[in-house]
Amino acid sequence: MLFMRRYRSTKIVATLGPASATESKISDLMKAGVDVFRLNFSHGTHADHQSTYRIIRKLEGKFRRPVAVMADLQGPKLRIGTFKDDSIDLESGAKFRLDLRDTPGTKTRVRLPHPEIFEAAKPGTDLLLDDGKIRLRVKKVTATTIDTEVLTAGTLSNRKGVNVPGVLLRLSALSDKDHADLSFVLDLGVDWIALSFVQRPEDVAEARRLIDGRAAVLIKLEKPAAIEHLTELIEISDAVMVARGDLGVELPPEKVPGLQKRIVKLCRQHGKPVVVATQMLESMVHSPAPTRAEASDVATAVYESADAVMLSAETAAGDYPIEAVEMMNRIIREVESHETYHAIAAANHELPEPTVSDAITLAARQVAKTISAKCIVTYTTSGSTTLRAARERPSVPILCVTSSKRTARRMAMAWGVHGVHIANEERFSAVVKRAIETAITQGFAQSGDKIVITAGVPMGTPGSTNVLRIELIP
Repeated sequence: MLFMRRYRSTKIVATLGPASATESKISDLMKAGVDVFRLNFSHGTHADHQSTYRIIRKLEGKFRRPVAVMADLQGPKLRIGTFKDDSIDLESGAKFRLDLRDTPGTKTRVRLPHPEIFEAAKPGTDLLLDDGKIRLRVKKVTATTIDTEVLTAGTLSNRKGVNVPGVLLRLSALSDKDHADLSFVLDLGVDWIALSFVQRPEDVAEARRLIDGRAAVLIKLEKPAAIEHLTELIEISDAVMVARGDLGVELPPEKVPGLQKRIVKLCRQHGKPVVVATQMLESMVHSPAPTRAEASDVATAVYESADAVMLSAETAAGDYPIEAVEMMNRIIREVESHETYHAIAAANHELPEPTVSDAITLAARQVAKTISAKCIVTYTTSGSTTLRAARERPSVPILCVTSSKRTARRMAMAWGVHGVHIANEERFSAVVKRAIETAITQGFAQSGDKIVITAGVPMGTPGSTNVLRIELIP
C-alpha cells in the first residue's frame, strides 16, 4: 500500500482526552488528517499519557507516516481558594479582599495563595477572575492583603483562575508539577514540549537547559508580557503557538486578530513553525457542524500562512472529535485550492539570508515552479534545510528525507512537509536514488515526472545544504 499522505500543506494538531484516547479513535483521527497529537498535562495521569503515547507510536508504524507528539505542560496556575458555601455573588461596587489566610472564603474575602501577586499588584491594577468574567480593581495592597472594588459583577466559585494583565510576575514558567511532567515526557520520547506561562526569554532558557536537546521547544504566547519580547522569544524557540484564548482574557478581544497576524508573520520571517490555537471549531464540541464564523476563522489562519491549526476541547472532550478533524481538513483544502491563497503566498516571500543554504532553498522553489516539478526533496539531518524550504512556501510538496526518526517526526509540525525516515546514506548518488524511490513510493511522482533535490555535500553535516539537482524519473 502507499504511505499515508496529505493533500494539503497546513497541518492539524489535535488534543487527546476522554473523547478520543482509545486506539480506534486515535486511528480514526490519523486517517481523518491529524499530523500532531497534543497531550495536555493539565489533565490526566502519567499512566494515561503513557498509554496514549504507546498507541500513537503503534499506529505510526501501521500507517508508515511519522507523527509528532506534543506534551503541553500546565505551567503555574494562579487560583483563588475555596468558599464556605462553594460560591458567592459579587455585586458591582462591592468591596472584596484577597488575602493569605488559609480559611474558607466569604462574601467579603477569599484566600489567594500566590505571594507573587501581592508583590506585583498596586493601586489601579486590575485582577481578572474566572477567565475574565469578574474584574476587580486594586485599591490597597499590603504584604498579606489586597483590597479591591468589584468592577464586573458575577458569581465566583471555588478555585477559579486569576489573571493579572499588564503585570510581569516574578514566577518561573515551570512549576514543581511541570518539572516532574517534563522528566516523564522526556523519558517517554515526545517530540515537542509546549511551554505555558512564558513571560520572558529567561523562561525559555531555563526550559532549554532542562530539555537539553531531547525534544523541540514550542512556546505558547498567552501572556501579554511575552509580546514585549516577541522577536527574541521567537528566535530562541523552535516553534510558537498563538494561544488566543488566554491572550483574549488579558487583552481586549479586538487586539487579538492583529496580534495573531503579527506573530504569524514574524514566525514566517524566522522560519519557525507557528500554530494558531483555541476555539477554532468550538461549537463542534457539541454540534456536528461549525458556525460559518468558525470556518472563516480557520480559513483566516490558513490564508495568513500559519503552519498548523489546533483543536482542543473539540477532539479531547467533544461529541464529534473525528468530524471536527474532517471539517478542519476540508476547510484547509478548500482554502489552499483557491487562487487567492496562492496569490497571497506569492506576494509574501521573505528575503533570504545571505547564505549558501538559503540561496539553494530559494532556487529550489523557483526551479520547481519553472519546470513544473512534482515535489522538492530535502535530504537533511537536523531538519533546518527542510524548515527553510517550508519558509519559502513552494507551490509543490516538500519531502523531508532524513536518517533521523526524531527529525522526521518533528517536521510533522511544519507547513507542506512530508517526513520520511530512511537509513543513513554517505554518498550523494545514493541520496539521489533514495529521493527518486521515496517520491514514487510515497505517491508524489511517477515515471516521466521531474523532482528537485537539495542536499549538503559532504553528507551528514547539519546546515550545509549546497547542492541542487533536477531529476527526471525514468
